[in-house]
Amino acid sequence: MPSTSLLVQGLALGLLTGGLYAVLASGLTLYFGVMRVIQLAHPAFLVLGAYLTYVLFHAAGVDPVLSMVLTVPTFFVVGMLIQRLLIQRLKPETFTMMSVLLTFALALIIEGTLGLVFSGSFRSVDVGYANRSLEVLGVSLPFDRLIGFGAAVVTLGALLVILYRTRYGRALRATMQHREAAKLVGVDTDRIAAIGFGLGLATAAVGGAVLALITTFFPAAHWAWIARLLAIIVVGGLGSITGAAVAAVVMGVLESVALLSFSPVWAAMVFYVFLFGTLILRPQGFFGGRLAERF
Repeated sequence: MPSTSLLVQGLALGLLTGGLYAVLASGLTLYFGVMRVIQLAHPAFLVLGAYLTYVLFHAAGVDPVLSMVLTVPTFFVVGMLIQRLLIQRLKPETFTMMSVLLTFALALIIEGTLGLVFSGSFRSVDVGYANRSLEVLGVSLPFDRLIGFGAAVVTLGALLVILYRTRYGRALRATMQHREAAKLVGVDTDRIAAIGFGLGLATAAVGGAVLALITTFFPAAHWAWIARLLAIIVVGGLGSITGAAVAAVVMGVLESVALLSFSPVWAAMVFYVFLFGTLILRPQGFFGGRLAERF
């Protein structure tokens, strides 16, 4: 068993890592909530965001944090275009199956293009401040993880403000709860869906910039993220951003504890154990409510 100090250190790092999981899972939750789409290309866009951050840093000297000013709006527009030009054109009777195949194809296209341009070698963004750490009560908190957690808090806070404090947010929540009823009261559900898809993809740009700071990446790195993020949104409850955030933080902490107490293999199993347990005990997720129960 690890020492108490090492365990506290692991808990702190797990909490910070859970923040990154939360912001990425929130994007998947938006896709499903608005359009019932399991967006398998979301982690691929995460890696694409990391590469764009890498290019901006090495080619133009743009700081990874500041690069979000460029990548987030770009991903938002791309997300709206994908929904309008591809997702919206799918036939209702085969929508679920074809949306999975379509987003899977997008993931392969992104991976192949990145491999062609950058090869399969590992890349990273190395900035001086990211290698430092903050000491708090004997616990070392790396700046790169703190930056990632801060970006996650800001992003999730912005999403919650949009959802609960704006007219668009009310329309979005109405669309998530019952699309046909929202149409009957005058909500332009197609426009709402496009903006929701754009917001979801914008979270991948945030995650990509953070990923570029904290670890190395390569074109096929997105496959390691799919199972984790899908497990988080199922455990948290399909359609619940708050549930996804809570599940992400909890699972990030438990992953870190398992890594210290057992091995990396058991750490990776945390997500699958939670997924199977949730499907057995509460299939709609712990925060899913009526939305998840219907689907």
